[in-house]
Amino acid sequence: MHCPSCQAIDTKVIESRVHFDGTVIRRRRKCEQCEKRFTTYEKYEIQMPVIVKNDGRRELYQRGKIHEGIEKACQKRPVSADKIDSIVNDIEKRILDTQEIEIATKQIGEFVISALYILDIVAYVRFAASYWKFEEINEFITGLSTVPSCLMTTNYAQEDSRNIGLSDI
Repeated sequence: MHCPSCQAIDTKVIESRVHFDGTVIRRRRKCEQCEKRFTTYEKYEIQMPVIVKNDGRRELYQRGKIHEGIEKACQKRPVSADKIDSIVNDIEKRILDTQEIEIATKQIGEFVISALYILDIVAYVRFAASYWKFEEINEFITGLSTVPSCLMTTNYAQEDSRNIGLSDI
């Protein structure tokens, strides 16, 4: 690793620590030439599939888009930022588990919908309302009364989770 101050090639690792559940390593380094200290981070790189939009366009995966959608659905709900991050991590794992080079936004949306159904019924309804783009109220009621086809079973589901129908909303 080159020294950011003097560009010398010889730097020595003084200390290494694992961060973020073992996905990042923080290293304190010292330049052998100018003796300045600096920090580097190592993180493995994962190649996410290309996202295929409904109109056929393709774009690079952006974690922030999923995070923002879930965050918006969970606004003013008793859902912590850590739970939202956990959901996004689980969705990313599911995307990677498909082992596809490309993935449709429809499939990602189903992952989100099923996670929100388990996590918080109000967030589920909010997300469903914008995701399914209903044109009539009857379509909306029918869509909400149907349990998502690919329910996720993850650690962020509440212990007392149950099937919740429209009568519970």
